[in-house]
Amino acid sequence: MDLLNAKGKETGTMQTGTRRAARAFTLLEVMIVIVIILAIAGLVTVNLMSTSKTATTRTVQIQLASLGQALDSFQLEFKRYPTEQEGLAVLWNKDQLDKDADQSLWRSFTKEPIPKDTWGHEWGYKVITEEGSDPTYDLWSYGPDGEDGTADDIRFHKKSGDGTDSGSGEAGPPPSSKSGK
Repeated sequence: MDLLNAKGKETGTMQTGTRRAARAFTLLEVMIVIVIILAIAGLVTVNLMSTSKTATTRTVQIQLASLGQALDSFQLEFKRYPTEQEGLAVLWNKDQLDKDADQSLWRSFTKEPIPKDTWGHEWGYKVITEEGSDPTYDLWSYGPDGEDGTADDIRFHKKSGDGTDSGSGEAGPPPSSKSGK
């Protein structure tokens, strides 16, 4: 009887050990799960980076439109756009205003100074005056690469008359002078 009991206990012990081993994950299964998680994380990261780039570009376009409105307000007050020497800083800094201009007309034309775009580059700004036409302006961001005249430049320019035209690198590069810098 002792033999049977001993065998029964042995057999019972072996069955319990086998069950425990069957419940555990193998190294291969764990590696497969990790690879799947990393693949999903990679896809999410790629999608978020694309969304971030689009959001940054859109932010710069909104800033350009805001500066364009400030330039138009300046033009209504002073009957001219800021000179290239005054630059865009005159919209938020009275010290930049030309000494010959009527100082009493100046007010802050933006809620906050916007000296640089989201990528940390100063804005491009140029006043365009043609004989017999109303003055207009070109306003642009040099884009993420900070280079003048590349495809990632974002432009906002005022046409003569009442319309504005904005684009992002279409219709050729912006004027080559970096007077806004």
